[in-house]
Amino acid sequence: MESKARAKLVARFRVTSGKGFRLKAIDPGDTDGFDGDKGDAEALLAEGTARLAELQDKLYAQDRWAVLAIFQAMDAAGKDGAIKHVFTGLNPQGCTVEAFKAPSTTELDHDFLWRHALALPRRGHIGIHNRSWYEEVLVARVHPEVLARQKLPPELETTHIWDERLEDIAAFERYLGRQGILLLKFFLHISPEEQKRRFLARIEAAEKNWKFSAADVAERAHWQEYQSAYEQAIRATATEAAPWHVVPADQKWFTRLVVSETIAEAMEGLDLHYPKVAPEEKARLLAAKATLLKED
Repeated sequence: MESKARAKLVARFRVTSGKGFRLKAIDPGDTDGFDGDKGDAEALLAEGTARLAELQDKLYAQDRWAVLAIFQAMDAAGKDGAIKHVFTGLNPQGCTVEAFKAPSTTELDHDFLWRHALALPRRGHIGIHNRSWYEEVLVARVHPEVLARQKLPPELETTHIWDERLEDIAAFERYLGRQGILLLKFFLHISPEEQKRRFLARIEAAEKNWKFSAADVAERAHWQEYQSAYEQAIRATATEAAPWHVVPADQKWFTRLVVSETIAEAMEGLDLHYPKVAPEEKARLLAAKATLLKED
């Protein structure tokens, strides 16, 4: 794929301003004209993973930037698969994956951003967060009992709490950008019809039973509430510096391609390069080479 085509593909699903954003405007089944050509997309994904591996090597060597990719989605939208396929081939020494589930007792004794701040990638590394601080304006918003377990002072649980949390998230993300952390936010947008098909596949295939929980079906009853919560979160936190990427997720191969191209394009914009060797260090290298060549 030519660079212009790659840029166009990435830009199509990027949201840099929440003004006027409508989740319904994104078709979960969109494949951007690939017409179901899974083979071509997989070949391009292979190219993308090779690009990411090279970029990661420079990121690690330069030791200036950090990259954080966060993945949000409804159940069965393909977060795990996207992470597995897109980051295949990366050096494990410079890549960490965190999966955030229900907070522990210790985590509930801290502010809602605390556990996520502890898991931020250090310079030169790529961090991948399977779910993120956005759960605090999604699950906690749909299920009041989740918020109740956070033991906030009652006077702080006002009708403005969700707007306040989104404001805090936006400020936190702005801070991360100013500290050299490239933030990439992905919402994998699946349709209820495709989610149903994947749930049934998990039930019917014994090797996939472990992926399914009866609670997943119960959450489907809150589909519209979640869609509204996601839409409001994206509207409040999509910026030029920390855009959202709302990626169609009904076709897994297309989802993975868009995610791969998005990350590679963003990292290429960092002007990553291997550290330049100073003249005096170069002289020492040449001297060491001469010594090695003299060995028997």
